[in-house]
Amino acid sequence: MPNWSKLQARSFLESSARDRAIGLVDEGTFTELAGPFDRMSSPHLVALGEAVEFDDGVVTGVGKIGQRPIFVISQEGRFIGGAVGEVGGAKMVTTIDLAIAFADELKAKTPSIAPELLPMVVISFETGGVRLHESNAGLLAHAEVMDAFQRARGKVPVVALIGSRIGCFGGMGFVAAATDVIVMSEFGRLGLTGPEVIEEEMGKDEFDASNRALVYRTTGGRHKYIMGDCNFLVDDRIAAFRAQLAELGKLPVADFEQFRRIGSVALVEKQMRLVALAAEMQPKDAYDVWRRAGNNDPAGLGDAPVDDFRKQAQRLSV
Repeated sequence: MPNWSKLQARSFLESSARDRAIGLVDEGTFTELAGPFDRMSSPHLVALGEAVEFDDGVVTGVGKIGQRPIFVISQEGRFIGGAVGEVGGAKMVTTIDLAIAFADELKAKTPSIAPELLPMVVISFETGGVRLHESNAGLLAHAEVMDAFQRARGKVPVVALIGSRIGCFGGMGFVAAATDVIVMSEFGRLGLTGPEVIEEEMGKDEFDASNRALVYRTTGGRHKYIMGDCNFLVDDRIAAFRAQLAELGKLPVADFEQFRRIGSVALVEKQMRLVALAAEMQPKDAYDVWRRAGNNDPAGLGDAPVDDFRKQAQRLSV
């Protein structure tokens, strides 16, 4: 078991899925569910002669932050790029359903229970999307996770954390967008199509995936914060993500609706206004959008320390 205190100072970007899961909750409270000793590996990978992991690249468990039970799902990008298959998807869905069942049980026993005593789901995304080895089973897993979010809505808040090496792309980008809250670091990346895929399909003149500055200012945490896709931008430390979770853990579930990106007519209308704005602007670079949001020196803002960025950044309003 890693040293919890040392984990707090560790880079979220550099941390493994298991270290993130342990470090995000209070010291000594994390209990892993369906861990490696349960040997839950993908039968599809075995059939294809591929290497397996006995947790299928997804760490699931439960811990506490203060008095609030935290159901944790943490993806490991070092195993097949964090791609989601049948077993990993089932672990995600089951963890969410356990949180819902526990919330129902607590409220049945104590109808006036304090909000901070009810469970919250936290998902540390590190994934390129569907595991192509498992094709339809992987796609179905995406749909089942989103369906579980609908069951959780209004009962158990679901918080996405994005700050690991792989980022959150493919179908899992859609899944992350369907959570209640997204917390990112500047090194987190979120999108539908990854930079390398865009370059391969559209050419290097359209998008140079080797240009790290371009990649991060298009899909990174700073841009997503200005666009409103990311609700909270935190430092690249496990402790910083944990501190934001602790603040969110003080809120009743109804308060999480204000942070959502999808799920209502008003939010659909907002997305349509964004589409219209993009068609009107025809931006050539993310900095064009930053400038439209009221950031007159986007390059300077992009280079500013994270604390200064949070204080100075104007967020896009449509």
